Parts: sequence; C-alpha cells; structure tokens
Amino acid sequence: MMLTVVLLLVSALVIYLSCEYFVNGIEWVGHRFGMTQNAVGTVLAAFGTALPESVVTFVAVAFGNAPDSKQIGVGAALGGPLVLATVAYAVVGITFLLSKNRFPWPTVMRSVEGMLARDQKWFMAVFVFKIALGLVVFAYKPWLGIPFLIAYGLYVRSSMTQEGECAVAEDLEPLKLRPRDAEPSTAWALLQTGAALIVIFFASQLFVHQLEAIGPWLGIPPQLVALLLSPVATELPETLNAVIWVRQQKPDLALANISGAMMIQATIPSALGIFFTPWLLDKSLVWAGVVTMMSIAGIYFALRSKRLSARGFASFGLLYGVFALGLLITTR
Repeated sequence: MMLTVVLLLVSALVIYLSCEYFVNGIEWVGHRFGMTQNAVGTVLAAFGTALPESVVTFVAVAFGNAPDSKQIGVGAALGGPLVLATVAYAVVGITFLLSKNRFPWPTVMRSVEGMLARDQKWFMAVFVFKIALGLVVFAYKPWLGIPFLIAYGLYVRSSMTQEGECAVAEDLEPLKLRPRDAEPSTAWALLQTGAALIVIFFASQLFVHQLEAIGPWLGIPPQLVALLLSPVATELPETLNAVIWVRQQKPDLALANISGAMMIQATIPSALGIFFTPWLLDKSLVWAGVVTMMSIAGIYFALRSKRLSARGFASFGLLYGVFALGLLITTR
C-alpha cells in the first residue's frame, strides 16, 4: 500500500509539472496561429487535455467486451462534466481568492463574461438532450450520436470566429524548451505541447489506477470509486491548468479551458457512448446529470445577473458534496 501512495503522489506531481509545460506551450501555439486568448482556452487547451480521456472512452465503449467496460465509458461521459462544473470551477475561485497581488475580479469578468455565458448555454442545450436520450429506448438511437459531433463542430466554429484579444510575445513566458528565443518557432511550440500532453496522459492513467487501488483499502466500494474519485482524477489536468493560469494572473484562460473542456465532454464521449452502447442511464448517472445542471444553471443565471464572484465560483464546489451524499443514499 505504501508503494501505491507513493505512486499516487509522484503521478500527481508529474501531472502538475507537465501541465506547466502544456499551458506554456499551448499559449505559444495560439500566438503563432494568431488565435484569441478565449479560443486558445476553449479550443486548443480544452481539446488537448480532453483528447486522452476521449480516447480512453472510445477504447472502453468500442472494444470493451464486458458490460462493465462499456458502463465505464458511459460513466466517464457523465462524470467528467460533473467534476468540471463543480470542482474545477470551484478551484478557479479558491485559487483566485488565495492569490497575492491579484487584479480586481470585475476585470476578469469583463474579458470572459460573454464567452462563459455562451458556453453555458451551449452546454445546457446539449446536456439536456444527452440526459433525455439516456432515459428512453428506441432502435435508431445510435444515429443520434452524429448531432453531438455536429454540435461540437459548430461550437468550435463559433469560438474561432469570436472577437477577442490575441496574446503578444512580450506577454508570454519564454517557451520552456527554448527559453532564450524571443520568438520560438511553431515546431518547437508544438513539440513541447505534444510531449507534455503525452506525459499527462500516461501519468493520469497511473494516477487513476492508484486511486482505484486505494479505494477498497479505505473501504470505498468500486462503484463509488468509479463515480466519485475516478472522474476527479481524469479531470485533474484541466483542474491543474486552472491553478497554473490563475497563479499567472490569467484566470480568463483558466475559465475558458474549463468551459471548453465541458463542451468536449458533453459531445465527443457522449457521441461515442451513443454509437457503441445502449446509452441507458441508471439512477446514479441521472443524479450526476441533475447536479451538473444545477451547477451550470446557477453559473449561467449568476452571469446574466452580473453577480458571479470568485466566492460564487468557489461555492459551486459544494455541489460535489451534494452529489456524493445523494450517491451514498441511493447506492445503499
């Protein structure tokens, strides 16, 4: 068990260090391609960190022979958005409140308010449809995975065409692989970003496996580990990206990364699940969907009323505790 704990801590440290290389590299990639800061967060960073999880979901639902394997893929499609909507957003608020020399929160909201409100609307529309599909049975359901892929394509197009500020080289930290280059080449930026992403993928898998091993040792049933702890582990890169960007006084990128990752989680893994499984949700997964919608609806209406503060973001983390409590009650 001591080895398991050591591997858990080491993998978490490796993920954090790799995330520093990833966020540094992805900013330079966005700069080299002339992308806005919001597009860097919602498209590039979100796609990069969610891609490994989508691959794992694809393998589970498409090549898994056992029903449990396919159920893991379905659970990931619901657990990921739940963690992002509660824990990850809360981490942004908490990290901001703990940061020294932070600039005023209204300044943050002015730069991301429109983007966030748009993303929450996109997410709610897709997510409600996704949950509704999981409650009914009909023959042509697998074909309805296609609209999820189309929805993500339209979202990416909308994100790429939105107006916003582009980062200038003077505002970026030097590329870690080429610290002396004032303008590192696109190839170096892509190399650093891709290498960091590969390390994040394997370290995340190691972290998840150690967490699954610790669960029974703590007396937590495997089902609860899969629904409560594993999603937190798989969304660790997005969460740590948020910590790093807020510490660098770039909370707009942190929020864009989370909202963009939520859109991927609501579409790509869902489409894969609908293609390759019956896509029927049990009561624990429906409960996860309900709590996710509670958080997103709360964030959206707080944005519309211009009352969303850093403390407000932090408070949405409590909903994960509500989910855990409800899960314990329903699985008894």
